[in-house]
Amino acid sequence: MKFVATVLGAGVALCGSLVSAQNYSIDSRHTYPVFEVKHLGISTQRGRFNSAAGKIMLDRAGKKGSVELTIDVNSIDMGIAKWDEHMKSEDFFNAAKFPTIAFKSSNLKFDGDKVVGAEGELTMHGVTKPVSLSVAGFNCTMHPMVKKEVCGADITASIKRSQFGMEYGLPGIGDEIKISVPVEAFKE
Repeated sequence: MKFVATVLGAGVALCGSLVSAQNYSIDSRHTYPVFEVKHLGISTQRGRFNSAAGKIMLDRAGKKGSVELTIDVNSIDMGIAKWDEHMKSEDFFNAAKFPTIAFKSSNLKFDGDKVVGAEGELTMHGVTKPVSLSVAGFNCTMHPMVKKEVCGADITASIKRSQFGMEYGLPGIGDEIKISVPVEAFKE
């Protein structure tokens, strides 16, 4: 009888955990990765990607979750068409060969019920490396127009592009890339 009670207790705990896990779809209209890099030691240049999609699973009670974010490299926007084309070329992102950048994590960090970070893997330029993200301003609320729960935050990270095989222009064009991503995701 004790065994049956233990199994039932474990089943109830598992079901409770499954019920508290919520799935969200990233809103591509309000999620756009921005990056910045030092240029010739005189300025900081910025660009962004206009197309990103993905899924987030949150279990705030269990303090766990996962993220999958995919960025369309061909959506790069430097503000000048010729510059966009150069960034898509083999010198930089090589969009023809590597059309996406992906981040995957099943290790979210929580402070209370708020996500404050994530440890995962970034795949860019055909290379996968571990990356730590910082998450600030995590908040969930009812969207006033869509009438669905939406969660959002500001994500930051720093990588070295040379570790992903992107070495064109070093050291004049900086190696350290700072990444900022405003993210919004609707509950499914």
